[in-house]
Amino acid sequence: MSTNQKDMHNQQKPVKVLFVCMGNICRSPTAEGAFQKLVHDNNLGSVIAVDSAGTHAYHIGSSPDNRAQATALKREIDLSSLRGRQFTEQDYYDFDYLLAMDNSNYRDMKKLDPSDGKGQLFLFMDFAQQHSETEVPDPYYGGGQGFERVFDMVQDASQGLLDHIRKLHGL
Repeated sequence: MSTNQKDMHNQQKPVKVLFVCMGNICRSPTAEGAFQKLVHDNNLGSVIAVDSAGTHAYHIGSSPDNRAQATALKREIDLSSLRGRQFTEQDYYDFDYLLAMDNSNYRDMKKLDPSDGKGQLFLFMDFAQQHSETEVPDPYYGGGQGFERVFDMVQDASQGLLDHIRKLHGL
């Protein structure tokens, strides 16, 4: 990278990514943690910002589900500092990428789309390269194996999303 390219790289505003599920305690914090680690491992922390939210207010201020945290820790990702928050219309103005975990959350998010926000709404699994599923299943009512499956799906879609962002934003 030339000096001018490095200067441009350092001066650009961060690309802001928001992962959204229903309660913001299982899927979206898992995606936030997995994507944040990928961003960090690729030395892109200064140019990509990551957060998560839920479409419902059930778990505002709560830590991620213990099973999600345990699954993430097995893969060297610590979710313990994350706290649930609710998705709002303002997120369309604050984030570039709004990633819904499933069709239900996509519809709930679409209802809040102000049409003049900068954020683009996607189903997260649209970025998956190894999985054909279109939705990340909610593991909340299942056993630990569901959290493992979700993590595998999230890691796949995270890599595809990062590849997309790098290409589109020249990172």
